[in-house]
Amino acid sequence: MAQGRRVERVAASIRREVSELLVTGIKDDRVNMAMVSVTGVDVAGDLQHCKVHVSIFGSEEERQQALEGLRSASSYVKGELSRRLNMRRTPEVIFLLDRGIEKGTTVLGLINKLGAERLEKGDVPAGSDVEPNGADDLADDDD
Repeated sequence: MAQGRRVERVAASIRREVSELLVTGIKDDRVNMAMVSVTGVDVAGDLQHCKVHVSIFGSEEERQQALEGLRSASSYVKGELSRRLNMRRTPEVIFLLDRGIEKGTTVLGLINKLGAERLEKGDVPAGSDVEPNGADDLADDDD
């Protein structure tokens, strides 16, 4: 079980250091022209490989260019991690695009659109959170 905790600690350290490197260390213009954030790090149990999941805000072209820039900077990132984390063996770093936030905002937009359509039609079933006149049930509660 101690091995699992070590892997988690190493993953948290790598996430912190890579996030800092994105702000101050990586000088590639492809990476700096889009907003890049680390959403997660998966480290293999033997600490030989780690997958860094990044979210990139920008157009599809900017995303691809930023991801290429990150992949070309992976050896630099590995060297910096080796220097900063003082590990006997530093894992190979692989950058992967995380589209979870993008998908989440799309789903939220669809839910909001459906809610607005339901209110326009007045087709709100009894017992739902929203009243047909658009007032919220919770707004009338006196606490």
